[in-house]
Amino acid sequence: MECYEDDVPHVLAVDDNLVDRKLVERLLKSSSCRVTTAENGMRALEYLGLRDNNQQSGFNGKGSKVNMIITDYCMPGMTGYELLQKIKESSFFKEVPVVIMSSENIPTRINECLEKGAETFMLKPLKLADVKKLRHQLTKCEN
Repeated sequence: MECYEDDVPHVLAVDDNLVDRKLVERLLKSSSCRVTTAENGMRALEYLGLRDNNQQSGFNGKGSKVNMIITDYCMPGMTGYELLQKIKESSFFKEVPVVIMSSENIPTRINECLEKGAETFMLKPLKLADVKKLRHQLTKCEN
């Protein structure tokens, strides 16, 4: 990961539910993170520059690097698991930690995500304590 201005970690938060997305955004911002939100997996891939297999620049239009991706599991069109797979297949983003969150505590689903490379699996609704656990990971910057 590369550090940028003020060493503020940049998190991409993906959730189809507006209320959940705003909650995650608020919690992350209160933990001194810069947050970009996406309402579904396809928007997240567009933001990351991964929509087309040929385009893997890893930067959005502003050149901001993403330090972590946090995504809901259950979303229409593309699940969080499918988004995780696409991210881990990308040579540019495979090292970026991906956190999966869900309101359903299904052990097989959790194991599936962890085996595919998810950093962790968290139950919704997220709490400030959950985000603080993630925060120490985000402060590790490499040049």
